[in-house]
Amino acid sequence: MERYKQEFITFMVESNVLKFGDFTLKSGRKSPFFMNAGAYVTGSQLMRLGRYYAEAIHAHYGDDFDVLFGPAYKGIPLSVAAVIAFHELYGKEIRYCSNRKEIKDHGDTGILLGSKLSDGDRVVIIEDVTTSGKSIEETFPILKAQADVEIVGLMVSLNRMEKGKGEKSALEEIRDLYGIRANAIVTMAEVVEYLYNRECLGRIVIDDTLKAAIDAYYEQYGAR
Repeated sequence: MERYKQEFITFMVESNVLKFGDFTLKSGRKSPFFMNAGAYVTGSQLMRLGRYYAEAIHAHYGDDFDVLFGPAYKGIPLSVAAVIAFHELYGKEIRYCSNRKEIKDHGDTGILLGSKLSDGDRVVIIEDVTTSGKSIEETFPILKAQADVEIVGLMVSLNRMEKGKGEKSALEEIRDLYGIRANAIVTMAEVVEYLYNRECLGRIVIDDTLKAAIDAYYEQYGAR
């Protein structure tokens, strides 16, 4: 496993973003783990998060794209942090772009924040996590309505690897429906592999009992 993935898994745990226990998700599923990217709130956390995203984006898409688009609202700080880190790590100027929830009719008008989009722009979408693909359903038409852009891919921080609307994972469904490459910094399988019976921050995060609960969850909800 790449070093940045190992560091990112530890980073999620120490930032209290990835939690283990008993959680009820929006879908109604009972899950032994939960991720809340809204817990990244400090300057140092956002700086590190941007670097992990930048490394993963570069690993999957190189630097042959023009715009990093972060859907409102959580995608806004993600896109800003990642383009800064991308420039620092790879010396490439990538523009950031996000959408507003409401169209602004004065001053900096329109639905977009940051860079405007032009025909031919190659765009990577950045999000925290996706379980249903609903946000992409909303984002895709927004992008296509602004210009004739090419959507290169989608990068999320964690692939939960569970069923979306059907038997496939949400990321696989996005690939099939929109024809774009959807990837994650890490998968939940990599998280379990790295943390199982390994001491992290002075404690064992995933012990035998929790591992059994995670296995049972994927037996029921895991993508085929």
